[in-house]
Amino acid sequence: MEQKKLTVLDIKTRKGSDKKISMLTAYDYPWALLVDQAGIDIILVGDSLGMVVLGYKDTVSVTMNEMIHHVKAVTGVVKRSVVVGDMPFGSYNVSTEKAVENANRFMKEGKADCVKLEGGKSMVPVAAAIVKAGIPLQGHIGLTPQTASALGGFKVQGKSADAARTLIEDARALEDAGCFSLVLEAIPAPIAKMVTEAISIPTIGIGAGADCDGQVLVTHDMVGLFDRFTPKFVKQYVKISDTISSAIAEFKADVESGSFPEDQHSFTMKPEELRKMNGEL
Repeated sequence: MEQKKLTVLDIKTRKGSDKKISMLTAYDYPWALLVDQAGIDIILVGDSLGMVVLGYKDTVSVTMNEMIHHVKAVTGVVKRSVVVGDMPFGSYNVSTEKAVENANRFMKEGKADCVKLEGGKSMVPVAAAIVKAGIPLQGHIGLTPQTASALGGFKVQGKSADAARTLIEDARALEDAGCFSLVLEAIPAPIAKMVTEAISIPTIGIGAGADCDGQVLVTHDMVGLFDRFTPKFVKQYVKISDTISSAIAEFKADVESGSFPEDQHSFTMKPEELRKMNGEL
């Protein structure tokens, strides 16, 4: 029986539920198929694709056209998960009008279910405009990778009392702007718990402790397919890069030795047709 497609409302109603919200990234057809079939609640087509798929040194270089390309590949196969299009740097922080235009592109061209943007109180006018345009929006506070340089690098956020209070204020402001959920990244676990308790929309943590309403990871990190670095908050469930490397090395050896392809991997033809080719008939 085909699984029911989840909605943003389904995610919102999971606030405080015993069943935590699961969220993973996917950037193309095969990964989206695997993640969706596993029953993951939310698929994030994140701008992290710039680093783990396109090989960029950061996420800032990712363009809207690249994001739309990958979102379309994901939404074309997903049957159950809510698909989030991650608004890249420069797509929403230029003007409110540009932000709404690009959010519309995710929905219209990419067929995403909703969009996500980074930032706290300073992004509230943009967030409110996107929501007013009828586009479901997920917020993202704490460590915001697109503006990591302004935060002093990829560092844990909210470590002082003042900074922690600001995070709570950010969360409340984004909730008031209409966000249906918030990603909390690289925040001390006790502060993430306070943020979660301070708002009525779900929080989804990444390096934010166990008290959030859900958890998200970059799939390529989780399965050991991205080896440039592994953040502290990543649990690596398997290291498939080793398996893939071993398979590639074995293929190379088979080709060089002539042991591949074997008969079972080759096509045949009718003997009489072959004899015609050999001039026997």
